[in-house]
Amino acid sequence: MRLDRFLTARTRLSRKEVQRLLAAGSVLVDDEVQMNTRHEVKQFTKVVVNGECLQDKKPVYIMLNKPAGYLSATKDDKHPTVMELIPEELHEGLHVAGRLDRASTGLLLLTNDGTWSRAITMPSSKITKTYLVRLRNPVSPSTQETFRNGIYFAYEDKTTLPTHFDIIEPTLVRIYLREGRYHQIKRMFFAVGNKVTSLHRESVGHHQLNDLQAGEFRLLTACDL
Repeated sequence: MRLDRFLTARTRLSRKEVQRLLAAGSVLVDDEVQMNTRHEVKQFTKVVVNGECLQDKKPVYIMLNKPAGYLSATKDDKHPTVMELIPEELHEGLHVAGRLDRASTGLLLLTNDGTWSRAITMPSSKITKTYLVRLRNPVSPSTQETFRNGIYFAYEDKTTLPTHFDIIEPTLVRIYLREGRYHQIKRMFFAVGNKVTSLHRESVGHHQLNDLQAGEFRLLTACDL
């Protein structure tokens, strides 16, 4: 949003009054005097007028090890949500960047930065996500070939991207996914006659849970991003 439009929207000043403020050097943007009416004000731009701070929102990035039983949502009337695991002072503007089912566990990213979350979740990004998946029946080597070739989903009329997994135990695999369709892993194994009994996300891109325990979270720094 243009600076002059931001100021008229956030104050009761007229457009001419805003222009006079800017010309007088009374507006600080990110701690510097700004006189350009067309200067772009973004989500985390700091704006101060005559000593009064109109906006000083800080970006927040959170990695959470989601336990089972919590919804990947900011609020729900029937079930606990992951927000209950985050201190209230961090709640403003938070949203989930890449959901997990209520029964699923593992790495969940939350942020108030819409640009960052879109970059992580948009299909074109093809960021690799790693999951530890427990199955009802032993998995066969032929399933690996089927996944590498992609599985057709009639509902979306699309075929999944080639997907690789490692067999750890007969009924335990580590799968590497580069897209995120609705219940994709469950649907892929269902298509080959198997069933997922538990699903745990270990990583999203370079973000890894490591020693973060279930129900714990940590704030990500600029270096982590």
